[in-house]
Amino acid sequence: MTTPEDSNSPYDLIVIGGGPGGYSGAIRAAQRGWRVGLVEAEDQLGGVCLNWGCIPTKTLLHQAHLLRSMQEADHFGLSVRGEVGFDWARVIERSRAVTGSLSAGIAGLLRRHKIDVIHGHGQLTEAAIVEVADAVGTRRQLATRRTLLATGSRPRLLPDMDLSEHPRILTSREAMVLGDRPRSVVIVGAGAIGVEFSRFFSGFGSKVTLLELAHQILPTEDPQVAAVVHEALAADGVEIHTGVQIDELEGGPRRRTATVNWRDADGGESSSCRADVCLVAIGVVGNIEGIGLENLDIQTAAGSIVVDDRYRTSSPNVWAVGDVIGGSRLAHAATAEAVAAIDFMMDRRQTPIRSDLIPACVYGDPEVASVGLSESAAKEQGIEVRIGRFPFAASGRALATSSAKAGTAKGFIKLIFGARYGDLLGASLVGPGVTELIGELCLAIQLEATWEELAHTVHAHPTLSEGIMEAAAAAFGEAINI
Repeated sequence: MTTPEDSNSPYDLIVIGGGPGGYSGAIRAAQRGWRVGLVEAEDQLGGVCLNWGCIPTKTLLHQAHLLRSMQEADHFGLSVRGEVGFDWARVIERSRAVTGSLSAGIAGLLRRHKIDVIHGHGQLTEAAIVEVADAVGTRRQLATRRTLLATGSRPRLLPDMDLSEHPRILTSREAMVLGDRPRSVVIVGAGAIGVEFSRFFSGFGSKVTLLELAHQILPTEDPQVAAVVHEALAADGVEIHTGVQIDELEGGPRRRTATVNWRDADGGESSSCRADVCLVAIGVVGNIEGIGLENLDIQTAAGSIVVDDRYRTSSPNVWAVGDVIGGSRLAHAATAEAVAAIDFMMDRRQTPIRSDLIPACVYGDPEVASVGLSESAAKEQGIEVRIGRFPFAASGRALATSSAKAGTAKGFIKLIFGARYGDLLGASLVGPGVTELIGELCLAIQLEATWEELAHTVHAHPTLSEGIMEAAAAAFGEAINI
């Protein structure tokens, strides 16, 4: 075995993975005076979120939104001379430029904090050793007092699927860099990823068919919220089938189209569909393979690394955060977990993160945001609740700024309060700009705010946020504008 580099001066912390969890944890540790190394297997920092997830998809969705606004100019009393069109290559190019700029920004942050970035594949070989293999196979061994695993995730595939044999079957990574706009797309999975890509492709004129195993799209969201999104997508021409089981996908190299065969999950009729491409959007799986977990007997379960409420694994000097530990598998969750993990390592924090306070967002048109307990979850726990609801159809700002098809008339803010103390327990929102409203409600639950505190907080008018004030008042019969 080779001698670890700098064995007389080990790192205080080595982070494996340069996504939101990895680089955030590295920076926090460096801010506190630790010597930190960060190992990243990809050429660009930022992980899936920045390079192949959150950021490029939001860029693409914004471009689709702008195109819709131009196409609906007449709705606003405006006219556009000539045909409204787009340059697909430039649409894709802009999304890549945004990710490149932000990735370079992360590299600058790490340099500013004097964090060593080591490019290569990192794995644990011993309790205090991380081995890094670069692209040409050269191996280095780095000594460390602690290791933080933040290796992220990859798209989940259907069983026994080899994408190399089916070039017309895509994951989200391939879907966002297609060389040509597909005339038709079948999307398997109607969670956040599937819904967002449905909106993007339909916005640029592709015929979209959306398939979902559950009996509603966005299965983890409030059914009333999902119904609004369903109606908006259908109005865009998206063909939606819920409660279906996929039997077969075909998209081999000799095929000009992808074929999807499905049947009713309750035992009904079989159906099929052909499209230029098929996007599989059925979630993600953590990258737990090949990082040396077996060398330290680190415990895993259901495809995730097992950690305690301080993010420590079964190996005392190894912690893990983000997608590899399961849970919500959201970028902001990974960031929060990583920062908390560093504080736990330094004994600067005593309370764990509340998983119910991690918001979920879907960036379609309309948008969706939720946090805390849903109405059904609260009732399942035997909690008596009061529901406050404010429709965006009663919001002057929403009506003034929204497009003809944005779901404004059906969108709403729904707040769930405990009936006994009036404390905010959860929120479900659908409509324009709601992903920017959810932060106030996260803070309100964190601070155990009551309906009165929300209702009596003066919100600016006209804004979307004043709907929160109205919804809180509505829960106890005191709303003014509904």
